[in-house]
Order: sequence, then structure tokens, then C-alpha cells
Amino acid sequence: MTREPAALAMRIGVVAAEAALATFARNLDLDDLDGGVDFEGAIGPAEWPLFSLVIDTLAEAGPGDGRTLDERRADALNDLARICMAARV
Repeated sequence: MTREPAALAMRIGVVAAEAALATFARNLDLDDLDGGVDFEGAIGPAEWPLFSLVIDTLAEAGPGDGRTLDERRADALNDLARICMAARV
């Protein structure tokens, strides 16, 4: 059986998304999100590279996007959760 590169890439992406969501769940308290989040300060240095790759890819600003990086990252967390839930179906 051969695997298509696109299918492998998608699986790698899902694994990365799940790892990033697990990192968030382990390190950040949802009750503390109201006052803003110091994402980089809350995520340990060993987990930061993968977490930031996934979150910042999802949080990329488009033309005319006036949200701050933290606002985009917060929205990206919602997208991340939806991706992980959809991958489980």
C-alpha cells in the first residue's frame, strides 16, 4: 500500500494541531483569558515552537485585519478546536 503525499501532509497537520491544542489545554486556564493572554509566557520553551507554528499560521492577518496578534491568536484557538473536532469525525 502506498500513501499519497497530500494525505500524509494532512495527517501531519492534524497531529500538529492536536499537539498544539493539548499544549494550550495543559498550560492556559480558560478563566484567565478575559484579561488577555501572554501566550509566549504561558507556553513552555520546549512546547513553544510547535504551538506558535500552528497558532500563528492560523492567526495570520489578512489585508485590512485590524485585530492585534493576541486577538488573532484567540480566534485561532477556536479554529484549532474546530479542526481537531472535525478530524475526529
